Amino acid sequence: MPVKTIFYSTERSGVDYELECFVNDFDEIFICIERENDYPSYVCLDKSAAIKLSKVLRTEINKIQ
Repeated sequence: MPVKTIFYSTERSGVDYELECFVNDFDEIFICIERENDYPSYVCLDKSAAIKLSKVLRTEINKIQ
């Protein structure tokens, strides 16, 4: 059974989104973004794409003051 990590949008953002992330049965990173009463959006990333995404996220995080 996969371990799922769930992130919720900030209250400050004014939106009610949920991001779910886990490794699926095909050894891909499954990322799903859901909003209450709306269709979910998702993407499956292979290992190299997930690593690239993590680097981009780190770069953007470093821009936060």
